[in-house]
Amino acid sequence: MDLSQTPGFYAIAAADPGRTAVIDVDGAATSYGDLLTRVNQVSHGLRARGLGAGDVVAGILRNGIDAVVMLMATGQIGLYYVPINWHLTEPEVDYIIQDCDAKVVVTGPADVASLADGRPGTAPEDRSSGAVMWYTSGTTGFPKGVQRPLPGAEPEAIVPLYVWFLGEVCDLRPGDGVHLVTSPMYHSSPCAHTQFALHLGHTVVIAPRFEPEPILALVEQYRVTNAMMVPTMFHRMLQLPAEVRKRYDLSSLGQVIHTAAACPVAVKQGILDWWGPVLYEYYGSTESTIAFSVKPHDWLARPGTVGRPAPTFEARILDEEGEELPPGEPGMIYVKSSLGSFEYRKDPAKTAASMRGEWYAPGDIGYFDEDGFLFLCDRRTDLIVSGGVNIYPAEIEAAILEHPAVADVAVIGVPDEEWGHNVVALVQPHAPITADALLHHLEPRLARFKHPKVIEFREQLPRTPTGKLSRSKVREEYLSAR
Repeated sequence: MDLSQTPGFYAIAAADPGRTAVIDVDGAATSYGDLLTRVNQVSHGLRARGLGAGDVVAGILRNGIDAVVMLMATGQIGLYYVPINWHLTEPEVDYIIQDCDAKVVVTGPADVASLADGRPGTAPEDRSSGAVMWYTSGTTGFPKGVQRPLPGAEPEAIVPLYVWFLGEVCDLRPGDGVHLVTSPMYHSSPCAHTQFALHLGHTVVIAPRFEPEPILALVEQYRVTNAMMVPTMFHRMLQLPAEVRKRYDLSSLGQVIHTAAACPVAVKQGILDWWGPVLYEYYGSTESTIAFSVKPHDWLARPGTVGRPAPTFEARILDEEGEELPPGEPGMIYVKSSLGSFEYRKDPAKTAASMRGEWYAPGDIGYFDEDGFLFLCDRRTDLIVSGGVNIYPAEIEAAILEHPAVADVAVIGVPDEEWGHNVVALVQPHAPITADALLHHLEPRLARFKHPKVIEFREQLPRTPTGKLSRSKVREEYLSAR
């Protein structure tokens, strides 16, 4: 079957129902045909509850077949779907449900079964593309829904654009691929890549959770061809003993896409040395989607870059007065795309504050090289100014992570009357190490003014399930303890 001529999941499932769609956390397999039947039943069930185009469904679901069903069911009847992090407290969940005006909230398999019960497995009438509305807190304040206009067209009219874009950015193609889900699907990239994989006709293998060796075993068992990961996963896998790393056949991997956080050069180089040139990186945000991308060989030629603007995107680096900066000069990154805009639900002021005309600021500082490749410095909110000099925590963290005894690290700025801020490193070791040894390690790697004034050791550092370091939480805990 030529999947390149069959646009998207719903058409593929109808034409090739026996194709394996999902292998769940327990190893149970679901075919494209059976998945489509369930998706159609839930679509009918949602309409029977009175939901129409533009209405909102919220899902508080762990990774698994039910999360996939809700994603694809809302995606063909013009609904907004809001995945909610099931780690949140009840008040945090209630806030999102109230803010997004969810008419239906799905909390587990029983809810999905109730929606499907007694409903036909045939396609609903008047199909139109839905959209996922992710909630993000950005840098401050309560989380806000990132809402995009609904296309107003059936999914089959929209999918070719996805397929073209993913082909350009990640070399992903329709066919017999196998996609591995390694992160919670309530986050934007894992959720989006699950949906993309089904539109490409791939099999989606859902890992129960991220653990380094079991992930390698899944790659070998299912001959995984593509996956979405984050840098902290790479760091943990590189810490596996050499004999464990050699145990697994990873030759099926063609694309491992990584995003969500800056990847230290040494970590990425270590994975490339192990897996070969399969790492595809993109940089963006929930608001901007994939704004920059870089393929393996371009990265190897320019280690540390996050790439050039993705197709349809333009980018600029501006100073605080809004003037464009030349190559090599760090400033605020601004992007815009011809694919459309977004707004923060119920918050036009926050939407306006994030924009400069048509240009959106993800909140990061970076610079272009002479060839237009972007290099990130850090989040604007995490910038440390010490003695009038800008210091970027991510650069220091990357250097510290190169020490083999370090499992994780967070670098923060702590207020100081004389210097403005002092650099403090909180280190999570996995082998004995001293502060003096770390400073000695940094000598050839960083200028002296970037060295931490204080190094303290921690048993654990707070990271999100997708691997983002929560510097704000680290900073709050450190300052409150003082």
